[in-house]
Amino acid sequence: MIHRRRPDPNRRSARAQTAILKATRELIGEIGYDKMSIEGIAAAAGVGKQTIYRWWPSKAALVLDMWSPEVQQQLTFPNTGDLAADLKTQIISVIDLSNDPAFGPSFRALVAEAQHDEALASQLVERIFGPRIAAAKERLRAGQTEGQLAADIDLDLAIDLFYGGFYHRYLLRVAPLTHEHAEAVVDAVLAGIGGVPLTPPKRRRLVRARPAT
Repeated sequence: MIHRRRPDPNRRSARAQTAILKATRELIGEIGYDKMSIEGIAAAAGVGKQTIYRWWPSKAALVLDMWSPEVQQQLTFPNTGDLAADLKTQIISVIDLSNDPAFGPSFRALVAEAQHDEALASQLVERIFGPRIAAAKERLRAGQTEGQLAADIDLDLAIDLFYGGFYHRYLLRVAPLTHEHAEAVVDAVLAGIGGVPLTPPKRRRLVRARPAT
């Protein structure tokens, strides 16, 4: 008697999840987060919408899962021995990701939805913001050990200052996110909280007003 092997449900689920995440990524690039629906994702992935709801309670939760691996790459801080340079490198990498036309608007939408979705807010803190804050603190502590940062500063306040300018521009869209802005913020914050930069900050050229004739 021949015993046929039963299909592995986990393998089948893995294939379905991969198809769903791929379809989500493609649809965000084609039509954007706001116009994308669970029904549209299901059709593009070749699954039923109930299959999606089995793993994700909402569109936002699905998009968070889709973006998380890419965001995780931005959590690691370089440690070249130059705290100012490493902070600039890390914040600039976040800026480049946020300026991506597919990622930027959709992640901004997740932050907006988290204001009235406690479960989503908790997931964002647990998976994105919390690990980034922890990584930033670890790099700042290394800077203290290396004598590049005052030992008595409030690290939570320092992180608010380093990243506050980024989120001010990213969420409120009052000004563009640029590398130059990130570098200027890092230099200004380090100067204010007792940082000792190894590389001198860039000086902006001052243009004096001509006297009226």
